[in-house]
Amino acid sequence: MMRKTGLSLRRCTVPSTEQTLSRQLNRVARDKEKMSNSGQSLWRKAKQLIPGGNMLLSKRAEMFLPEQWPAYYSKARGCRVWDLDGHEYIDMCIMGIGTNILGYGHPEVDAAVLKAVQDGNMSTLNCPEEVLLAERLVAMHPWAEMVRFARSGGEANAIAIRIARAASGKDKVAVCGYHGWHDWYLSANLSDDQNLDGHLLPGLEPRGVPRNLRNTIFPFKYNCFEELEQIVAKNDIGVIKMEVVRSEPPEPGFLAQVRQLATKNNIVLIFDECTSGFRQSFGGIHKLHGVEPDMAMFGKAIGNGYAITATIGKRDVMEAAQSTFISSTFWTERIGPAAALKCLDVMEQMQSWETITSMGQGISRRISELSEKYQLSVKQWGLPALTGYTFESVNALAYKTYITQEMLGQGYLAGNSVYVCTEHTPEIINGFFERLEPLFAKIARFEAGEDDVMQHLKGPLCHAGFHRLN
Repeated sequence: MMRKTGLSLRRCTVPSTEQTLSRQLNRVARDKEKMSNSGQSLWRKAKQLIPGGNMLLSKRAEMFLPEQWPAYYSKARGCRVWDLDGHEYIDMCIMGIGTNILGYGHPEVDAAVLKAVQDGNMSTLNCPEEVLLAERLVAMHPWAEMVRFARSGGEANAIAIRIARAASGKDKVAVCGYHGWHDWYLSANLSDDQNLDGHLLPGLEPRGVPRNLRNTIFPFKYNCFEELEQIVAKNDIGVIKMEVVRSEPPEPGFLAQVRQLATKNNIVLIFDECTSGFRQSFGGIHKLHGVEPDMAMFGKAIGNGYAITATIGKRDVMEAAQSTFISSTFWTERIGPAAALKCLDVMEQMQSWETITSMGQGISRRISELSEKYQLSVKQWGLPALTGYTFESVNALAYKTYITQEMLGQGYLAGNSVYVCTEHTPEIINGFFERLEPLFAKIARFEAGEDDVMQHLKGPLCHAGFHRLN
């Protein structure tokens, strides 16, 4: 006979498989709701209205933190950004894709733009600022004599190629680096869809690019002069177009060899400095290496967030623009050159290139110190002011996603690269590393097999290259 006790016995029931699954799904739904924000809601709508969701691959939310990245901003000042929900973040990421060396909303540049707006941004007549800007750019690059302006890097690249082809009288181009989205460049992937994999855009399909452009663009690897030499020997190359520096410095003599090869074969040499310009010198980074091209392009940095790009070159090359048709209404608006003129004034006055280079070198050094402290294998790359790093691990993408996720929760826009601006003070950088170090310590545990990074991610992995977004 069972004895009665003062304890009441509660009947224990085991949940069914269906109940367990339902609870798990509800928990996932609650977690997703917590992670949701106004930016993500708008991003989901955008992908239904805009192919790809936006106008720039590098700003797609999936490139950073799928399902969690705030995606849109309400305002930006200095190196701080506010999302649509009013949350404030310190931008230790790509700073507008490298457009804002002086930080967001620099007061002097903005004042010059406001004056341009008040005085009238557009007219039947031309704005005088474009002549003053051309004069300024030629003065800092004595080898150049003429300038054409546009409003985006892709346009500047297309303008340079059109002029160079017209000047050389030849169609075939050897390229090294990333040069935009136009047909002339993507046609490299018509003959081999992996041709551009080493030039920042793995996975690009050249659909929509005319098939008859096949075998007009010949990519070569940076610092591999022999490869370029063979391309020139086997093909009737009229133009060599390359980034002066991107992920690694030039080997001794490399740029000089390219210049000599171009001169010997009457090839127009173009340096694409849309990204590298004004980062380590006042003007093109080619000035530091003592090699002069026939043409060069500048973008991103010269307007501090306002749209303006420039293609400069030698007179005998640039005059070829008159033998073809290169023209656009909005290349004549006033804001771009007005912003650039003031931006150049401010950069020259404060010698911004020295500031951001020094900051970037300090960031790279501290990344190295963290890597050594936690015995992590890390590869560093990029210009000092555009410094980046990659974990040499099969879980590299997961680690990048993890860092972005955790730093976002602590008020930072961050990934595995830092585009430095003059507003990144030592205090801001110190605060960033105080929060980054524990994540390196955690990643060391992941690498040692003591924990699983996938168990700490709240959403999918970030994208590594070109992906079609549904």
